[in-house]
Amino acid sequence: MRFASPAYLLLLIPLAGLIWLELKKRTAAVRFSNTDFFKKNPSYGRYIRPASFVLSVAALLFMIIALARPQKGRVYEEMEDKGIDIMLCMDISGTMQAEDFSPKNRLFVAKERAKEFVGKRKGDRIGLVVFAGQSLTQCPLTSDKKILADLIDRINFGLVADGTAIGMGLASAVGRLKDSKSKSRIIVLLTDGLNNAGEIDPLTAAKLAQTYGIKIYSVGVGSKGPVPFPVDDPVFGRRYAQVQLDLDMAALEEISLLTGGQSFLASDAEALKLIYDEINRMEPTTYKVTRHTVYSEKAGIFMLTALVFFLLNLILSFTLLRRLP
Repeated sequence: MRFASPAYLLLLIPLAGLIWLELKKRTAAVRFSNTDFFKKNPSYGRYIRPASFVLSVAALLFMIIALARPQKGRVYEEMEDKGIDIMLCMDISGTMQAEDFSPKNRLFVAKERAKEFVGKRKGDRIGLVVFAGQSLTQCPLTSDKKILADLIDRINFGLVADGTAIGMGLASAVGRLKDSKSKSRIIVLLTDGLNNAGEIDPLTAAKLAQTYGIKIYSVGVGSKGPVPFPVDDPVFGRRYAQVQLDLDMAALEEISLLTGGQSFLASDAEALKLIYDEINRMEPTTYKVTRHTVYSEKAGIFMLTALVFFLLNLILSFTLLRRLP
């Protein structure tokens, strides 16, 4: 709140003087044309008699405030950014059920780390592609981080047929980025397996990304050696077996090297967090926020209040407080 014409507030000084004089003044009893109300309600007399003065002061007070033009401001922000367009390409194949990542399986941790990464990328547009035996665009490029986070939460096994079609996932992500006007476009590929499905080879997809100037950061997830893997037995229920799952880090390194990106290996949840932090650091976003305030006039509210007090005083002066000439 501000006053556009604060000089009018100086009128509060003579108003304060008027109040002081009225309180100091000792007058004789005021004669009213009809005292029936005071006889019937003697206790109200001492409150009603000064009502005329109080209403007059209140009316003058609100009129002075209205003259000072009170204004309420609303802040608007305009973001001028040079953001990056990012496609997250996430493996949701059955092997991501392995529970070598605390507190749950690999997919759960990958989703949590992806949401943290998205939350830090202010000014960027980010999309999401998931893949198993086939690829699926879960979210096109968007600036709405809340919607994207909700869609990441909804990722689960069984959205597409099982398998590991890394090339198909990459090709879908490239398709979403190739027409982007952003100066910097990247794909963050996360997988825990070998390419064993799909019509497009991962290296072919990487060459396509290279053609469009799209950089790929590859993240392999999985700890070394046998890992606990859930097996649902129709008789004995869920049990865990120690399973050796293969990860083709050499292929991921080749993909990243070809496109000017970098490859990483995450053997646990904390390592995956550090990898996303490193990608976040290597691909900074520059943006500038411009704030401006738009003010709306509130003088009418105070002037209307002053008019109400004035009318109340007028009504009382012709009824209860009507004086003898």
